[in-house]
Amino acid sequence: MLINDNEYLDIVETIKLEIKSAQYKAAVSVNRELIMLYYNIGKIINEHKTWGNKFIENLAADIRISFPDTKGYSIRNLKYMAKFAAEYTEEQIVQEALAQITWYHNIALMDKVKDVNTRLWYARKITENGWSRNVLVHQIESGLYERQITAEKISNFKSRLAAPQSELAVQTMKDPYVFDFIPFREDMVERDIEEALVKDVTKLLLELGTGFAFLGNQYRLNVGGDDFYIDLLFYNLNLRCYVVIELKTGEFKPEFAGQLNFYLSAVDGILKRDEDNPSIGLLLCKSKNNLVAEYALKDMSKPMGVSEYTITKSLPEELEKQLPSVEDIESRNKIYSRRRICRMRRMMHKICYERI
Repeated sequence: MLINDNEYLDIVETIKLEIKSAQYKAAVSVNRELIMLYYNIGKIINEHKTWGNKFIENLAADIRISFPDTKGYSIRNLKYMAKFAAEYTEEQIVQEALAQITWYHNIALMDKVKDVNTRLWYARKITENGWSRNVLVHQIESGLYERQITAEKISNFKSRLAAPQSELAVQTMKDPYVFDFIPFREDMVERDIEEALVKDVTKLLLELGTGFAFLGNQYRLNVGGDDFYIDLLFYNLNLRCYVVIELKTGEFKPEFAGQLNFYLSAVDGILKRDEDNPSIGLLLCKSKNNLVAEYALKDMSKPMGVSEYTITKSLPEELEKQLPSVEDIESRNKIYSRRRICRMRRMMHKICYERI
């Protein structure tokens, strides 16, 4: 029997996708059942909380005796289960949002976020973006909810874009953006920041949010024979449009909006396809006067927003001098290793001597 190579490869890929899909569904199902089990155990513990702390200690010991190979039922974890059940009284919310993420994600949310509604927002973002626990903690500590939901955002999206595009654009925007992954220097200019951001584009995309695809920096546009260069150009798959980002190291000035308006017109005229939505722009400045920014955007024809950004400052020079260099650390590690080996040898000699 003759086998068509291309057809066979297609069949193999189809089967592989089916297997991966089934594995993912199985993993999600197992996780959901585990979270609901922990939730129900927590409810039982809370119903008998008048029995005191000894109840949880005895319960942990008895579970360990009955299920010696099963982990997850320590005193500490049982207390988390009780807290989990006490703070989420509606089982439907647990099933729809919290049972979709791992128990370790849920513990991080309980430890680091007080407001229940804020926790649920983060839980949905975990599901949407596939954040690891470490990424979740980073997003919480950077104040993502406050920067993306409660911040007073300056844009003309609602007047320049049709719904629901305008609402999605506003939701995508943050203020400020936190670029804590690039080193800070007092003499940094726009190009320095741009190059530092592009150098670690993975973290840049994480900060910008879901749906962003990086197309280039200093992206050249030729308009009427003249070359113009966009700081950063992206395409957002959720918004279905190009996103132009311009970086400014100082305070926002009204003329920045005019320059960005021109870039957006050029992108719409040169790059935008019929199926794309209108391109949007984002001015990232070190600082801004909100009222000045509002007036500047009011009569701009293109959709754009203005946000601030922050960069983590480097250590003071005096303190940095006190820190060991990489070479010092490596040298100390070698010395430490030699000393440790010597101590181990002395211990072994002592043990052998005692046995003799």
